[in-house]
Amino acid sequence: MKIKKLNFAAVLILIILSALIFFLSPTSKSPKLEGTNDEPTYKAKITDIAELGSQKNIALTILNGDKEGEQVVTVEDEQFVLNQRNFKIGDKVLIVYLDNSGSYYIYDFVRSNSLLLLFVIFLAAVVVVSGLGGVGAIIGMAFSFLVLFKLTLPFILSGISPVLAAVLSGFLIIPVTFFLSHGLNKKTLIAMAGTVITLILVYILAYAFIHFGNLTGLSSEEGSFLRPEVIERIDFRGLVLAGMIIGIIGVLDDITISQAAIVQQLKETKKNIKFKELYFRSMKVGKDHISSMVNTLILIYAGAALPLLLLFVDYQNSFNEIINIEMISEEIIRTLIGSLGLILAVPVTTAIAAFDFSKSN
Repeated sequence: MKIKKLNFAAVLILIILSALIFFLSPTSKSPKLEGTNDEPTYKAKITDIAELGSQKNIALTILNGDKEGEQVVTVEDEQFVLNQRNFKIGDKVLIVYLDNSGSYYIYDFVRSNSLLLLFVIFLAAVVVVSGLGGVGAIIGMAFSFLVLFKLTLPFILSGISPVLAAVLSGFLIIPVTFFLSHGLNKKTLIAMAGTVITLILVYILAYAFIHFGNLTGLSSEEGSFLRPEVIERIDFRGLVLAGMIIGIIGVLDDITISQAAIVQQLKETKKNIKFKELYFRSMKVGKDHISSMVNTLILIYAGAALPLLLLFVDYQNSFNEIINIEMISEEIIRTLIGSLGLILAVPVTTAIAAFDFSKSN
């Protein structure tokens, strides 16, 4: 009965927080990305392709909007390799109507169906393998997206400090996702405490090395697509730090809850175990966890930056030249700070859990 009440309380808190997020979220109408402008966009299906040298005349049928059913033709110039999108008959694409010329061009593939299918497979796998705990994790994931897109990003765009926005978001995301995924219990509270303490340490390290490494936050080309008035009010160096804080939150969930669970299981196995023995036995498992997670994290970052790394290797830059480019330096600092967060989370969480569980009967 107590568990049901606690679960009901968690859901009630989630509903209240979600309502507050919608209420507090800054609202402003923003223009489309440069290049799409205000021209209407339609979904279309490719019905025929005629090759004329490096060019292709592509016939399409519009599938939605005020021009549904219309037959149109676009021209694709595939002179350069990067322009070759390998369209096939039957592909669904997005096309943009240019009012000044009365013509169309293919903007990109329609990918929503494949994304939706993969997401459904992901949800099914989580629920089948994890059961009810997986359902809570999915709800927590949805809440995290809600916080990021309705609170964090709008606040940053409105001129609020990116670090403050990230910290406030963390205070909302951590308790909700932890409780929904792992329940309202001592183990979860200990994991939360370990996560918060580790985040404070990570913040100090990240702040110090962002300044020591002279990172400006301006190396990413995505910032150039922002409106000039938005660029003027964003602290891009703070944006790098905020990204590191948000990125480490999700990783810490796994390692802190695992260490708290290990300590709890050892305590249940040996009721009279003392703090010192409980701590060092748990740390033996934690060391293996650190080794595997650090390697995983580095490979994830390397995989994400693979096209960029390929560019530098292709031009045969020296290693010293590569690591001093801000875009690369930022990724190295991000990777090492994230790995340090994982390493610190293990002894911090283990110490809290060992102290708490060793005092209980």
